Amino acid sequence: MSGIPELAQRCGIASAFVDARGERRETTADTQAALLAAMGFPADAATARTALEKLDADEWLVPLPPVTVHRTPGPPSILLTLAAQIQTARWRLTLENGHQQTGEINARSLATVAAHTVDGVAYVRRRALLGENVPFGYHLLELEPGGARMVLIVAPPRCWLPGKLEAGERLWGLTTQLFLLRSTSNWGIGDFADLRQLVEILKPLGADVIGVNPLHALFPDQPEHASPYSPASRLLLNVLNIDVAQLAQELNDETVLGRIAAPEFQSRLDVCRDSTTVRYADVAALKLPLLHALFEGVLAASGSAAAMALQRFEREASVAFKRHCVFLALREYFVAERPELADWHRWPEEFQDPDSDAVRGFVAEHADEVAFQLWLQQVADSQLGAAATAAAPMTIGLYRDLAVGADPAGAETWANQRAVAAGAHVGAPPDIYNPPGQDWGLPPFDPRALRAEGYRSFVDLLRANMRHARGLRIDHVMALLHLYWIPAGMSPLHGAYVDYPLDDLLGVLALESHRHECIVVGEDLGTVPEGFRERMTAANVLSYRVLFFERDDHGLVAPDDYPELALAVFSSHDLPTLRAWWEGSDLNLKESLGLYPTPADVRTAVLERTRDRQALLEALRREGLSDAPLDVDALFIAAHAFLARSRAAIATLQIDDLTDEGTPVNVPTTSHEYPNWRRRLSQTLDEIAAGVRLSAVAQVFNAERSNGRARRRGRGSEQ
Repeated sequence: MSGIPELAQRCGIASAFVDARGERRETTADTQAALLAAMGFPADAATARTALEKLDADEWLVPLPPVTVHRTPGPPSILLTLAAQIQTARWRLTLENGHQQTGEINARSLATVAAHTVDGVAYVRRRALLGENVPFGYHLLELEPGGARMVLIVAPPRCWLPGKLEAGERLWGLTTQLFLLRSTSNWGIGDFADLRQLVEILKPLGADVIGVNPLHALFPDQPEHASPYSPASRLLLNVLNIDVAQLAQELNDETVLGRIAAPEFQSRLDVCRDSTTVRYADVAALKLPLLHALFEGVLAASGSAAAMALQRFEREASVAFKRHCVFLALREYFVAERPELADWHRWPEEFQDPDSDAVRGFVAEHADEVAFQLWLQQVADSQLGAAATAAAPMTIGLYRDLAVGADPAGAETWANQRAVAAGAHVGAPPDIYNPPGQDWGLPPFDPRALRAEGYRSFVDLLRANMRHARGLRIDHVMALLHLYWIPAGMSPLHGAYVDYPLDDLLGVLALESHRHECIVVGEDLGTVPEGFRERMTAANVLSYRVLFFERDDHGLVAPDDYPELALAVFSSHDLPTLRAWWEGSDLNLKESLGLYPTPADVRTAVLERTRDRQALLEALRREGLSDAPLDVDALFIAAHAFLARSRAAIATLQIDDLTDEGTPVNVPTTSHEYPNWRRRLSQTLDEIAAGVRLSAVAQVFNAERSNGRARRRGRGSEQ
């Protein structure tokens, strides 16, 4: 190989992959060239060869790689590259706590891993061991001669699990999209107070998990851009989830409380509350002016508890977190004058660089606007924290969701441009359920850039999303191994997989999981590479199992055949609700939206659904959960009894099925064709709590989960 194909392979661009139908798809030369360009490499054969030679030389001219992740027992080992004539080297390891360890390496005593000559100089690569007592953490290794530096990450081999799961107990809970919650107090969108109320409803029923959608910050100036999976920032929280009335009461702001009580405001509020969909623009128009007014009160009372809380929050915030807040202040400033500047790529050039003098000048001149963004995050964090505190008696409590990427016009691509490949989008290749493939419109992390920065961006994401949670669902967890990149301007048919450093990322994940005592669930649906789930299991990452996807040659797999280290669900936000699936209304909807390429695809989908329904009925009959035709209400109980009976460590109920919704909250591959992320629940939280459906399914979960534990222990004692 030479030129572009060889450089593509070196950069982790797969030459081919096997799709969901078992067919091999080759990566075209055009795709390789476009993805290399997205990574910052030349796209013609001659310069590609030069770039490849430079990569080879550069890797031999540096004594240490930028980062090493050590996950195995024993002293950490490093790869050391030195000129052949250098026989000794001194190292200093500065631990995360500031303590230092030092030592000397005798190159003659080390086995050679590889050797190479660059410009007539011979270099030797060897593996060396450091000290015995290196604790878990993020450390800095420095080497002399040469002054080389490297981030050394020492991590546990596996993610954290609570004692109950380690002991084989099985838990249950509920998942929800926070924005769709309906209550008598919220303003037409679910808020953090609703989340706390949901905790209080479920806690006495025996639930141990409450899962929520990504709580990432969206775009306050563009509120109808509503997908939680295409956020402005995954480090920040969505401020539209703030309970403004509660905040006004806590701050005792009589002026704002008076504005809320005014008849005209209440009339607007009633429109949002009564709507069957979330009216994002109207909600933002209600909340944001009042939040500005409340913040002015906080600024005026400089010595108040609220002002002091903001100061503490700012002191503790990371540099990356503050930079994202600066972005939101800049965007609000530009969009107020020119709405077309919503995309930062269109800002004046001097503001496109977050480290520029222009940006620093803006921060100095508009300190209150930046402080407002920080304050909004402090308030949101406090209210989310209150919900997490209420959930503390649960084994897991809140279980958050981390999206696979962020919007290209958002804070992440502005604040850390070197880590993001702006010339590509993340997506999925064509599969059985989505024949055209999927382009999610999200720019991916560049794996080479991530490694060069010591995985700092990945660490920031985990810390932000494990905060106030003891569970984290990673959307499209295969991204730890590879991502399907689609060159900008091309269709998903012309994408390719790009490799990521799985072992390193699992090490970082395990370290943060233990530090936050947070379980990790990997959403592993779609095209899953062979052996991937086994590697996740070895790292204590729970698999995500959807009931009607779990099949073998005889139909749906039996509950005892589910893996123990898994979270089992009937459906998810990307799939039809139980009622829609059973009645087939989701197929009619997809056909009306033009999501089936041909009439033959429609007929195939209908036939497959008929078989799927029969397979579910047969699986329920085998378990003694159904011996007669079922209506949807009976199916709801039987299907969740089946899930509860499974060996999966956690089984969850989707709130949309609890309230018997017939329409989906999201239809993948659509945007304006369907009102995604807007459909609210048909019942309030009070109605859910008072209804017989919740108490009935809670009884089923408690009985089946407890019985399953006893059966497993019984089998173990017989052995």
